[in-house]
Amino acid sequence: MSSLKKCVECVKRHKNFLITAHVNLEGDALGSQLAFYKLLKKLGKNAVIVNDDDTPYEYGFLPQKNKIKRFKTGMKNIKFDCFAVLDCSGLSRTGKVYTINKDKKPILNIDHHISNEKFGDVNWIEPAASSCSEMIYKLYKKLRVPFDRESATMLYAGMLTDTGSFHYPNTNSFTHKAVSELLKHNLDIARIYKSVYENIPLRDMKFLSAILPGIKLEAGGKIAYFVIKRNALKNKKLSFDLSEHLLSFARSIKGVEVVLLFKENLRARGEIRINLRSQGKVDVNKIASLFGGGGHKTASGATIHGSIQTIKRKVLARIKMSLK
Repeated sequence: MSSLKKCVECVKRHKNFLITAHVNLEGDALGSQLAFYKLLKKLGKNAVIVNDDDTPYEYGFLPQKNKIKRFKTGMKNIKFDCFAVLDCSGLSRTGKVYTINKDKKPILNIDHHISNEKFGDVNWIEPAASSCSEMIYKLYKKLRVPFDRESATMLYAGMLTDTGSFHYPNTNSFTHKAVSELLKHNLDIARIYKSVYENIPLRDMKFLSAILPGIKLEAGGKIAYFVIKRNALKNKKLSFDLSEHLLSFARSIKGVEVVLLFKENLRARGEIRINLRSQGKVDVNKIASLFGGGGHKTASGATIHGSIQTIKRKVLARIKMSLK
């Protein structure tokens, strides 16, 4: 039986679902889980979404975002017989949400990360899919649940963001075929794009402009990276996660093959978040996996404990080896 069929059987078999996704929420995590929530409701199921983080400012346009609950220690009275984890390579990436499943109810794992740890009782993993939202699109089709404007908006937002507006290498013919069907539902694509990419508050833009001059190049201009330390983040009430904007800027530099962002965690001293992006020649998932992270061949991340200078030196050394 295929993984998709096993997923369908799991959905049919269970009645009450707890849905979550990875920490540091973005468009695909939110779009896929909201669309999955809507699918379940159309099938007459019960469902609740719980995330470790608040929904980011730029995704305020998503329908039914008010259905998402923020995790709180000691959350009770959530009735579920299936724990559905979407767009998440490992249980620890859900933050603390996985602790709600203390009774070890069956886990449905739906993901497209090549680094997925297959932690579920049912694992539907498609590394070739552009996004988790593309997989949920397939689930709608398999279960013959019709799309409407809300579900189409959710899925479109997920595919848009995880493909970098349909120009990353993970974009394929099936992605465009799926999007063409979603667009039949009168989506406001201009509003969606503007909300995600052209909606930065002035104070955030000023912070971004202050970080950009700190870009560094190594390996003859093949590696570009930024370092953001805790003191730069103190007293900054940022509405946006500006990581993708910084990474996209660096990717556009002629000759750059790999882009990195090293950022100290303001809430956990000694914890460093690394975002890695590749133009395709270097498999950054392999690099990230060496440091306990993972993701995709061209987009990955890791969270490491230690000195930012030591971590930076070790990660850059690995990338330089991969460029040889």
